[in-house]
Parts: sequence; structure tokens; C-alpha cells
Amino acid sequence: MTGLGTIVNCAAVVVGAVIGMVLKKALKERFCELIMQSMGLAVIFIGAAGGIGRIIELNKLDNGTTQIVLMVIAFALGAFFGELINIQHLTERFAAWLKIKTKSENDTGFVSGFVSASLTICVGAMAVIGPIQDALSHDYSTLFTKAVLDLVIVMVMASAMGKGTLFSVLPLAVVQGLITLIAKLVEPLLTDLAITNISFIGSMLIFCVGVNLMFDKKFRVANMLPALLFAVAFSYIPFV
Repeated sequence: MTGLGTIVNCAAVVVGAVIGMVLKKALKERFCELIMQSMGLAVIFIGAAGGIGRIIELNKLDNGTTQIVLMVIAFALGAFFGELINIQHLTERFAAWLKIKTKSENDTGFVSGFVSASLTICVGAMAVIGPIQDALSHDYSTLFTKAVLDLVIVMVMASAMGKGTLFSVLPLAVVQGLITLIAKLVEPLLTDLAITNISFIGSMLIFCVGVNLMFDKKFRVANMLPALLFAVAFSYIPFV
């Protein structure tokens, strides 16, 4: 069944968020702060490990150094155009709208919880490769593994940041669902290099999310998302 992996992944996020919100009520603020820092550290390591893995893959290619330079350029271009559009602002406006619609006006962490959780579970190698495998070969193993990881990640985030994390399931369903659909339509164009480049940029974005969580920095990670499109485009440049 095409899409089963994403369905299971979404269900795991909901379960994790509910468990986390129950725990939040039982934890004092200092515990929530420590949990948030721990979560940030874990996300940093996940992003760093993924990025290093992709660099190793690219270095094995004849034009590996060129591809790495192109990914740096893709990241810069993506950030520029994302800032121009101000995707972060649009994301936060959507979160604020959800906050009102769910009658969560008194939840001060709703917007940050939604944005942080959404970026953490929607951006990265597994969020791209999993739906593609689901679409092309009905291989759900990557998404089932991701479901377990996301359950734990969202549970911890929800215990520190609250109800907003629960609604990260909405962008997760949309993003992975679209990737599954598009993968079926453009199967011949999905080269190994394109997937590696997407995974590389995705890992860099996850690293930035981790820094935001751990150090309370304000990297506008959503504004960097267009870098994923440049990563795909650059993988088809014929002279590299």
C-alpha cells in the first residue's frame, strides 16, 4: 500500500506528542529546560552525523569536491531566496492561526513547539528517502524506523514545549505525502546524486534546528528550506 509508511509515521508522532504532554504536566520547569537542552544536543548530533555521511558519499565521486562546493552555494542561495520570501514568518503565522483555532491562546510555547518539531521531523535524509522507497518499491523500513525515532523526539519536545508539537503531524503528512506522490511521477529523474544532495542539505538544516533548541538561537531554518530545491537542480548540471 503506497503511503503506509507515512501513515504509520504520523500515528507515531501523535502518540509521542500525547505522551509528552501528559509528562509535561508532571514535570517542573527546570526538568523541561534540561530535557530541551538534551533534545537539542541529540538533534545536533543527528544532523552532524548525517552531513558527515553525505560528505563521505560525495567524496567517493570523481567530482565529489565540486558537488560539495555546489551544496555550499545551494545552501547560500536557498537561504537568500527563503529570506526574501520569509518562509519562517509564514510558518509562524500558520502556527499562530492554529493556536487560535485550537483555543491555545494561553500556551506561550505553542508556536515555537510547532515550528521546532515540524522542522525536526520533516527535514532530513529519512524524511526524503523513506517516502521515495515507499513510492517506488513499497519498502517501508526507513519510514517505520523514522516513526520510532520521531515518537521519541516529539515526546521529549512535547514534554518541554507543549501542545504545539502535536500539530507538527500536519506538515509531516503533507511533506512526506507529496514526496511519495512526486516520486511516482518523476521516478526516472531521481538519481542517486540528487537524493544524496537532498540528504546533505537536510542534515545541515537539522543541525541548525538542534542549535536553536540547545542554545536558544534564532536560526530562521524555515527560510533555508529552498536550498533543497537548489540541491536537486545542481545534481543535474552536466559539466560537473
